[in-house]
Amino acid sequence: MTCGHGKEIIVETATDPVADGPTDSDNRRGFSHALEVGMIDHMGFAVSDLDRARAFYTAALQPLSITVMMEVTAEQTGAEAHIGFGREGKPFFWISTGQRPSEGLHIAFNAQSREEVDAFHRAALEAGAEDNGAPGLRPHYHPYYYGAFVLDLDGNNIEAVCHTPQ
Repeated sequence: MTCGHGKEIIVETATDPVADGPTDSDNRRGFSHALEVGMIDHMGFAVSDLDRARAFYTAALQPLSITVMMEVTAEQTGAEAHIGFGREGKPFFWISTGQRPSEGLHIAFNAQSREEVDAFHRAALEAGAEDNGAPGLRPHYHPYYYGAFVLDLDGNNIEAVCHTPQ
């Protein structure tokens, strides 16, 4: 199947890891799987202080190998400035100037290991985040769900999660 831009779309039926119990081949399905197969190209939101948020996310996302990939100025867009973070040459997480969203924003970044989740949590706290859930298993999602949560400088709930068994 292809989308309107000629790119191939991968359609896959995921099992329910809570009802069925995950297998090693199933443990990365769900939202992180949607990002991996290209269902979501990128996401972003406005922050109260772009320079301060850039410093925070640069430090907090470094353990996940996510770095600044692109910057777009307000002069270039005719409106707001944007900073794109990503990896492997593809920005997929954007912060910008402009009207901030309402409370309750939650973004989870995929980690390749539990050690990366731990390192994300430490780095985010050192960069000024508030702890919103220490690293650990969250078996109410599925048996291998290992996550850590912080509130960023604007109060957004930012998570790193690993779906693989230790």
